[in-house]
Amino acid sequence: MALMFTDLPLEDLRAYSPALVEPEGLDAFWSETLEQARAAASAPAIAPASSPISEIVIEDLEFSGFAGDPIRAWISRPRTGEPRPAVIEYVGYGGGRGLPGEHLKWAASGYVHILMDTRGQGSTWGSGGHTPDPHGSDGAVPGVMTRGILDPAQYYYRRMFTDAVRLVETAAGLEGVDRERIAVTGGSQGGGTAIAAAALSPLVSAVMPDVPFLCDFPRSIVKTPGAPFTEITRYLSIHRDASAQVLRTLSHFDGAILARRVTAPALFSVALMDEIVLPGSVFAAYNALRSTDKSIEVYQYNGHEGGGHHQWLRQVAWLGERFGAA
Repeated sequence: MALMFTDLPLEDLRAYSPALVEPEGLDAFWSETLEQARAAASAPAIAPASSPISEIVIEDLEFSGFAGDPIRAWISRPRTGEPRPAVIEYVGYGGGRGLPGEHLKWAASGYVHILMDTRGQGSTWGSGGHTPDPHGSDGAVPGVMTRGILDPAQYYYRRMFTDAVRLVETAAGLEGVDRERIAVTGGSQGGGTAIAAAALSPLVSAVMPDVPFLCDFPRSIVKTPGAPFTEITRYLSIHRDASAQVLRTLSHFDGAILARRVTAPALFSVALMDEIVLPGSVFAAYNALRSTDKSIEVYQYNGHEGGGHHQWLRQVAWLGERFGAA
């Protein structure tokens, strides 16, 4: 946790709306990407997970993501045959889906919880991941922030965001899921991914990003003191003539640009002492939403841990009001 506020005063943050320029053909870029992924998809596979947990059903899901690549996820659900609302969760930077049964709060609250593994990550914290990223890139700074960064078609987050949308589409067809009540959530990288999923899929009925990463790239890469935004800064310190090309690539994935396409009800959170995700970048995305039903929880004295379980309790109450009692 930082020892001081890391960004603008709160009253300025509430009005912060940077004039980020959308790249030409952004909608066509994503439409073509998703159509290619759907054309390469195979049927999802679900198998029982090995776990001593008996009162909640836990299943191992494999579905088709970007380019038809197999992506893993855990499904945790109440023991009921009645269709339930779903909460799809995306993982923070460097983490993976972990072990079966690690994340049971949503299922214990009556939701079908689907936790997506993150391709090529899962070895920095937590209990690991199980999904490789079979696509290479040119030279990059350690981490994934600069993989393929000179070309939007090759950039890492094109693959990961496609995985996220394909999981929403897969979940909508699963037995036991109420396709009219699908929410997406996640913290940090997971929050940025939730924004992208809500922007790119009309099947998302609610979005709940916590301290979302991957927003307002032009300012974040020069103002944020902590990694992972600094991976891009380090890259540009070596590739001195590539800044325009890099920023053009990043504009295809910027949560503060994609948020302009979000109309679903939204509950955000932000922490004012965050050294990893500047509060301004969160407000840049929040203020760009087209949602008429939106709110943001502000944690003045927290760092990137944000609201923790306190925020989850807010989410449960908020989502229950919009989806009905789970």
